Amino acid sequence: MSKTTPATQTLTKAGIAFTLAHYDYDPNAERVGLQAAEAMGVSPSEVFKTLMAELDGKPVCAIVPSDEEVNMKKLAAALGGKSAHMMKPADAERLTGYKVGGISPLGQRKAVPTALDELATLYDTIFLNGGQRGLQIRIRPDDLVKALGCITADIVR
Repeated sequence: MSKTTPATQTLTKAGIAFTLAHYDYDPNAERVGLQAAEAMGVSPSEVFKTLMAELDGKPVCAIVPSDEEVNMKKLAAALGGKSAHMMKPADAERLTGYKVGGISPLGQRKAVPTALDELATLYDTIFLNGGQRGLQIRIRPDDLVKALGCITADIVR
């Protein structure tokens, strides 16, 4: 498994500190984030999943704890739109350049408006996908916000 992905390159180029964690990815897992947390031996609330959505017909990204669900009304409101819905997996892969199960909010082909759930601020560091299945990035939430230029908001149910 490569340790260099567009996500890690983005952080390195920005001079932002992070560490990597590898785990055995299970392609049959119902919920990738929960499986990652279990495989790494950490709380699911510390492992954040990257979800691609469409807001008023335009792509956006939501980053939420793996044991939570994004609230589309809250996501739309946080990013200044009216209506949001999940993006189709094939569209998410094409837009981001990553495979489902390995989508990172960092280093996507095209930067899109992004919201990080405020629960991230409860932790010194959080985990999020590193750009390939079985690779997690451990990073300070403030550094993630800096790297992405994203907002922090209540976007879960």
